[in-house]
This record gives sequence, structure tokens and C-alpha cells, in this order.
Amino acid sequence: MVRTRFAPSPTGYLHIGGARTALFSWAYARKHGGKFILRIEDTDLERSTQQSMQAILDGMAWLGLDYDEGPFYQMQRLARYHEIAEQLLQNNQAYHCYASKEELEEMREQQLAAGLKPRYDGRWRDSKKTPPAGVKPVLRFKNPLEGHVAFNDQIKGRITVANNELDDLVLLRGDGVPTYNFSVVIDDLDMNISHVIRGDDHVNNTPRQINILKALNAPLPEYAHVPMILGANGERLSKRHGAVSVIQYREDGYLPEALLNYLARLGWSHGDEEIFSREQLVEWFDLSAISRSPAKFNPEKLHWINQQYLKKTDNARLAELVVPFLEKDECHITDGPDLALIVDLLKERVNTIEELADAAVYFYRPLEPTAELKAQHLTAEAKPILVGLIEKFSHINWTRESIHHEIKTAAKNHDVKLPKIAMPLRVMVTGEVHTPSIDAVLELLGREETLTRMNSRLSSFSD
Repeated sequence: MVRTRFAPSPTGYLHIGGARTALFSWAYARKHGGKFILRIEDTDLERSTQQSMQAILDGMAWLGLDYDEGPFYQMQRLARYHEIAEQLLQNNQAYHCYASKEELEEMREQQLAAGLKPRYDGRWRDSKKTPPAGVKPVLRFKNPLEGHVAFNDQIKGRITVANNELDDLVLLRGDGVPTYNFSVVIDDLDMNISHVIRGDDHVNNTPRQINILKALNAPLPEYAHVPMILGANGERLSKRHGAVSVIQYREDGYLPEALLNYLARLGWSHGDEEIFSREQLVEWFDLSAISRSPAKFNPEKLHWINQQYLKKTDNARLAELVVPFLEKDECHITDGPDLALIVDLLKERVNTIEELADAAVYFYRPLEPTAELKAQHLTAEAKPILVGLIEKFSHINWTRESIHHEIKTAAKNHDVKLPKIAMPLRVMVTGEVHTPSIDAVLELLGREETLTRMNSRLSSFSD
């Protein structure tokens, strides 16, 4: 059975790169009817936090990346790591190293000065020296001194590394906490992980992990290392270019299915398809379709995809999502028109739910137009026309068609073009000039609120 895993470290939020790795692992498992496992690698005691752990869980839940097993926590598995460490020690495949930090730093400086690649020199590997008193040793793996490690990466192709390029890595620190390279091997082994799909920053770790698995006579999983995501400028993704928490995208008004769609297209493709459902992704997904080149994060493309999803999303659901944004903007939803109708009017004009909320504010509280808008549109020439409209609006049947008819008639009677009336009317009622058709806006706003706003704005006209 295909078994994949996502194994984030709770030292920060779930970012775009991690979410994409989780998505690819999830999609591969779902495609093959397998299992997707969530594992929290929390052995970095200084940096791991409960807050980060929760942010990861919240981010995955929001994206809908459901897992079949877990979450498993490495700090709850210490006894298992110690058991395997003891096995390696007894089989002469690991040894205690008593080198101090100072000694290791001195060794590093000497190697750099000699133009050598810094690496542990194996000084305690077969040492007969008496261990220094009071020193808590680390446990190091006896990496093979000869030969090479080779594996077929499902994305990058065949990778070969000479064993003499690898030093004896630490398995257990002095405090008994396992290192990443050791704990991840035991976890993948115990959890029967068949495919390790992760970022290509782990490529250098893979030969080391394979050697540990071989020492344990364990089966090797398939490896697939996904190229990193770069910013639009071609450099490492920064916060300025989109490397923020997945939850931040929720706060900024993106739909989870839109972000998921966009992430899937970052480095993976199925023909020219741009918009597709989760079900289609699962049906089409294959590791061979992942690009070997880094993907570039494009905020404009994400905007476009989110807009496509907004257009298709049920109005009632969108209205529910818009409410918190409007309430933050001091709008009282119960005092205004049906929000679902407003959403239907506005959703094709915006890219995010936040923009949708911003566009809906004037339906729930009048906005003060800028001095520039007043000067440009609330003119002495326009005032008598708008005063006449107030009179007409007081008696007509309040429908979009009737409102449009009165505006058109006023333009004809005063021999002016329609915008000469529509623009001042917009400014009077909404405080803005960029709105949907003004007759549609007024119909939703209602007669009473429209007349109240128009009358209150008459004093703003220039003489």
C-alpha cells in the first residue's frame, strides 16, 4: 500500500512551501488509494512551540488536507529511538563521541584554513582512549567508509553520492534527544512509509538516511524531492513575496480551494489545465509531472485563480465569509440589505473576500466622499437635476428598471449624458465613483436609505 507522510517541524507556521509538500503527499496517497500520515517533528526543543503546532493543524484543516493517521509526535517516541540506537551500538554500527564543542570548532577552523570541507574527522570512531569524566557523549553513526549510495529520485532522477563524502552523523545528542536524520528514519520505518515526498533541501540528507536504513536491514522507501518555490523575482521566497502563513491567506480573503488549486500548479501540471477540483487533482496527479525546476510564486496568478473561484461560489457561503470582514469595518449587517444579494452583485468585480467586503461597506454605512470627488461631481449644475430625482424617487415603484428609467429621463430632459447624472448620484449615495450599475445599487440599498443619503448630501454641492 502507498503510504505517504507530511512531517513539519513546529518551529513556525505552515508556509506555502510546506503546504505544497503536504498537498503533493496527500494527493499521491489519495490517487493510489493509500494512507496519508501526519507527523510532528518536535525534537527541536528550543524552537518548537504549541502555538506553531496549532498553526500547522489549523492550516491543514483549512486547506482540507485530511490525514488518515496521526498526528504523531516524535517526543512521545523517545524510547523507540533509544531502542534502535542501542541496537546499532551493540552491532558496532554506532559509537559514543566525547568531543567537546570547542574541539569540534577548532577542528572545523583547521579544515577551513586548509581548504577542506568541514566535517567530523572520526576521532572517537575506533578510539581506545578513556572517556573524559563528566562528559555526556553524543552517539554517532558509523557511516560506511567506502562505496557509494545511489537512489532513483522520482523527480530528479538517479542520484549517487560517495560514502567518503559523508561523515559520521550524530544520532543522539548528549541529552538523549535524537537528531532529525535519525528520528525521521525510524519514524518512516515504523510507519511503513512507502514514498517520502519532501522539499529538495533534504536531498543531501537522503544518502545518510539510506545508510542508516541499510544498517538496520530495512526496506528503502521511494524518494521524491520537490524543487523549492522562488519569489517572482527569482530569489528565495520571502514574506514580501508570499512566504507567509497559510492562515494569513485566509485572513486576506482567499478561498482554501483556490489556494489549493494554485499550490498544485506550482511545479506540477496536467496539460494546460489551470482551474480544477480536488477530485480532478487526485485523478491526474503523478510524481512524473512535477517539474525539476524551481517554481515561481506569482501573486497575480493567485489573485486570478481566487477570482475564478469567487465567481462560482455559492452566494450564501460567500456572505458568511464576508461577515467578519464587514464587522471589523464597523458595519452592522442586520441594518442593511440582504448580504447574499450584495455578494451576487459584487463578486465578479473583486479578487478576494476582503476586497468583496471593502466593496460592500457603503451598503451598510454611508461613506464620506473625498473633497476632490465633491468638487468634481457635486456641482451647481448637477444639483437641480439630483433634487428633481429625489422627488421622482419618492413615488416610483422601487425596482431597478424604474430607477433606471427616471435617471435616463432626467438626462434627456436636461440634455446631458447619463454619466453626468450617474456619477454625482454615486458620490451622493455611496461616497465612491467605482460601483456596479447605480440602478442596481439603489435597488438593493432601498428607497428610504437612498433618499436619506441624497438629502443629507445636498449641502455638499457647490453653489
